[in-house]
Amino acid sequence: MFVIVFAETQIGFLLFKPLFYNKMLGREREIEELDRSLKSEESELLAVYGRRRVGKTYMIRKHYASHIVFDITGIRDGEQELQLQHFYEQLLLVAPRFKGEEVPQDWFAAFQMLSTYINGMRSKKKKVIFIDEFPWFCSQRSPFLKIFEHFWNNYCTKRNDLVVVVCGSAAAFMVNKVIRNRGGLHGRISKTLRLMPFTLYESKLYLQSKGIDWLDYDILQLYMAFGGIPYYMSFLNEKLTVTQNIDRLCFAEGGLMIKEFEEALMSLFTNSAIHRHVIETLAARRKGYTRKQIVALTRRPDNGDFSNALKELQESGFVTRYQAYDGAKRKALYRLSDEYSFFYLNYVEKYEGQGEGTWHKLAAMPTYKAWSGFAFESVCLKHIAEIKKGLGVQIMHTVHSSWHNEEAQIDLVIDRADNRIDIFELKFYQGPFEITKSYFEKLQQKQWAFKESVNRKRKNILLSMLTTYGVKDNKYRKAIVHENMTMEVLFQKAY
Repeated sequence: MFVIVFAETQIGFLLFKPLFYNKMLGREREIEELDRSLKSEESELLAVYGRRRVGKTYMIRKHYASHIVFDITGIRDGEQELQLQHFYEQLLLVAPRFKGEEVPQDWFAAFQMLSTYINGMRSKKKKVIFIDEFPWFCSQRSPFLKIFEHFWNNYCTKRNDLVVVVCGSAAAFMVNKVIRNRGGLHGRISKTLRLMPFTLYESKLYLQSKGIDWLDYDILQLYMAFGGIPYYMSFLNEKLTVTQNIDRLCFAEGGLMIKEFEEALMSLFTNSAIHRHVIETLAARRKGYTRKQIVALTRRPDNGDFSNALKELQESGFVTRYQAYDGAKRKALYRLSDEYSFFYLNYVEKYEGQGEGTWHKLAAMPTYKAWSGFAFESVCLKHIAEIKKGLGVQIMHTVHSSWHNEEAQIDLVIDRADNRIDIFELKFYQGPFEITKSYFEKLQQKQWAFKESVNRKRKNILLSMLTTYGVKDNKYRKAIVHENMTMEVLFQKAY
């Protein structure tokens, strides 16, 4: 069987090759799906997508290394003539027999050439054709997508030895034009894989593979700034502390992470002005906004363009929509969930070029407390599965959501099938957190307000706290905190 894969960046293999050395870390569920495609008795079409730098290209090339027979990456903003020349040259690398033949003049001829190459292969083992950044082939005037549809439907499906994997970072294109295609690819996608950033558990394993044996607190601080992006972590110097690494990458002259935010926006979105406006708006408020509030604050027309931009930001992992407890769509909160975007807009953009030592100074300022509080909450909300495991309800039916009214807000509510609701208070602190009398009263008020709003359910409502080092044992903790969780819960393997 052949596997045809459309993937991420032209130099992605060179960039990602050293990340995991000879061992694939994480991605267990995705690998299972890739293996199933190789074992299939008929041709398969896979769609792989995820945010820039998350490791899509590395995963495909690494796992399918012994099966790849053709490997190509789209050229960003490349005209059709240039893309066809590139296609031809990549084909020559694996099929020298075409040397001397003319460069294909259109995509129909190019795929005919590819078909001829495949037909000439005698090996019965499954083979992979890997083509990266699929959306970059599909410029507005290019017929590439239609010809690809024809290639799949009229050639690939007539064989039982092909696995076609289309992959790209432009999540909105991959979802709208490929996965939800209403044309020739409608209903043709065999599997869809959205590659997510590493969890804290996976990040710790990755760092250890690089010889970085940091404490969980240090890894958490790094994650709060960079997120679980393998590519970002590949820049770390094992001889430096977290603070020194962040200084070197984000604030020193020529820091490798300084331009990443702008480059990510430009590479993911054709017109990124509205996307940036939404991101900047959400970065200004840690608790998030409803859709109506975002429209008002950005002063953008509430039309299809705005809806598409919001969906694209969600598909690309920049923004997350949190369901309201009562399910009301108008109450759903949108929060900036991309860690580096939040870090960049709060610090890097404002203090660029100030030199090493900048982050050490900034982390000692009062503004750090507000930033770290939001960043920690965001990290917790990305580790819901780990929190549920900490509660011992990973196999129980649960529904998680957020809740807020005019007086209070609860970022995480876990409604359980065993007649209980857990409401969480999430706190980042440099040591054990102490509940004072005033804070105890605040927690009581929040718990009471929530009980009043959901009293009709007649469930037990218990307050839990998830903090870095836990809550100090005093009379207030004993009076109100049911579950006292530490950051260790977030570092569990969820499944």
